[in-house]
Amino acid sequence: MTSAPTEIHLRRRSGLLELAYADGKRYSLSAEFLRVHSPSAEVRGHGQGQSVLQTGKRDVGLTALEPVGAYAIKLVFTDGHSSGIYSWDYLHELCTHQEEMWESYLQRLQDAGVSRDPAPYYPAGGGKASLSEQVQVITIQPLSPPQP
Repeated sequence: MTSAPTEIHLRRRSGLLELAYADGKRYSLSAEFLRVHSPSAEVRGHGQGQSVLQTGKRDVGLTALEPVGAYAIKLVFTDGHSSGIYSWDYLHELCTHQEEMWESYLQRLQDAGVSRDPAPYYPAGGGKASLSEQVQVITIQPLSPPQP
């Protein structure tokens, strides 16, 4: 059964993805929830038991969503993650099982002794960092042609 939503709204400022369905039900999924439950191999791994617990994602946001055929969407997150393809069925599963999935995630964080909060960032010279100060640029020089 394909559970395609009838409406999808991306609320960038609040970091919410809102979905409406033909049965009249409406759901809101936070960017953090969507990010830590990404269907990507980076999060789920490539097989049973290979999932990677996502930490430090409390402040992640959503920058865009892109349709993938007529069966899914791809979400783009502020931390650069964009490889998960959220099928209609998976989105519906996230909507209808959000509470228990969230509680399970929080328990796994607690069991691992890790946090939803990003690691602190201390810029050179101290003080609080702005988002633009967290950008790192690496310049790579082109290779010289081989010498004869």
